Amino acid sequence: MGCNAGLKSIWSGGVHVWLMVMVSIFCGSADLLNGQSMSELPEITRSFSGQFLVRHPDRLSWLYSRPEVVSNTNLLRLDPALLAVAAERYKSQVWKLLGLTAETPWQGRIYLVLRPAETPEDEVWITSRLEYNTWTYQLNLPDVVGCDRYERAMSAVILMEVANRSHRSTTGNTVIPTWLVNGIAALAMDADPDALLINMPTSLSGAPPVGVVNDREHGLDDMASAHAAFQKGSALNFRQLSWPTDDQVNGDDGGLYRGSAELFVHDLLRLPHGSRQMGMFLNLLPDYLNWQLAFYKVYRGDFPEPAAIDKWWALQVIGFASRNTGTRWTLAASAARLDSLLRVPVQVWDHTNSMPRNLEIPLQQAIMEMNPAQRDAALEGQRQELELAQFELAQPFAILAAGYDQVLGDFLTKAQPTPSLINKKGAGVRTRQGAPATLKSLDALDRRRRMLLARLHLG
Repeated sequence: MGCNAGLKSIWSGGVHVWLMVMVSIFCGSADLLNGQSMSELPEITRSFSGQFLVRHPDRLSWLYSRPEVVSNTNLLRLDPALLAVAAERYKSQVWKLLGLTAETPWQGRIYLVLRPAETPEDEVWITSRLEYNTWTYQLNLPDVVGCDRYERAMSAVILMEVANRSHRSTTGNTVIPTWLVNGIAALAMDADPDALLINMPTSLSGAPPVGVVNDREHGLDDMASAHAAFQKGSALNFRQLSWPTDDQVNGDDGGLYRGSAELFVHDLLRLPHGSRQMGMFLNLLPDYLNWQLAFYKVYRGDFPEPAAIDKWWALQVIGFASRNTGTRWTLAASAARLDSLLRVPVQVWDHTNSMPRNLEIPLQQAIMEMNPAQRDAALEGQRQELELAQFELAQPFAILAAGYDQVLGDFLTKAQPTPSLINKKGAGVRTRQGAPATLKSLDALDRRRRMLLARLHLG
């Protein structure tokens, strides 16, 4: 029997998506990759779940070892083994956002086909095929690709696989809205960029492939893209999200589209039944040529008329701006940052002619043991860092930082120093009046910090 094929091109999230719809009664052993049998295929790496199969390129791109490419943190140099790991991690993060568990069975196999890149701007495309009542996907990637383009492509193909699970039509009309592709990509990447972007080593010495994390800013909260974008401009309205320009999709607008999409998807998922509704929306997409019809059918309880979504979105943007005046760190990053600010760097000589050792000591030890002049200078520096950090730390740690800042400020403004304790080497030191009260206050703050870490499971 022969196979009847139709080819359709759409634009989804800055990724060219070619939907190849195969109507087949019997197609022999034909495989998605150029109709070859598995025995004829180039080398393939399988991911641990088996959903992703990475086809190795026949050669590496001439760009692969170029110094300007290796040093560019906005470019990924893809390796088949690392890509198989990164794809599974990406899927896990997207599924988590959609309320799917690791035990949820997948249906559509995804082939990740690597090819030698000709330029850093090479196209990325997806093909989709229905065979034996199951959809199969092929994501064609250059081996050197921009991070944003890679993120959108992975988001698009994973969302397509979820959307088509209960869809057996051969019309191939599943179009994932651009705002959803970009929003899910931004949320996934902001949640855990270290795990989802695995680059080749930066060394040009031929070192074996290892999971070297792409050098991107991380540790910020899960809305970092939106925070950064809205410092440059205003959020887009719903109509602009629905019909973006090429510049907006490609990120040439300063990231406003990506940040707006991230906030929009984030707040949809925060609705009372957000994850379930998003899943229903995805499942309905294959049945509609216009995604807006599927959207309003699922969300009609929240937005009974088109004007309601505009009003809701405007309120979400205002609320976000009012409660987020700047980029803040995650709880874990805030805990680590505050811990580093509560230790004073010092140099210690074990012997007269020995090289000094660099140590970090608690604030209490610095108050008790350091030379007064050096101590005051060091504590003033720590106090200034604590003051600045309050604008970056997550709220519970910002409150603690303010407490430490106030205690140190009170200590440094106390009057006359008086002779006091003896340090470990027997040398007399001078400490300000009020040191016992200061130490007691610092100990109390330390206890609050330990209780907070225990409550947040960060200890």
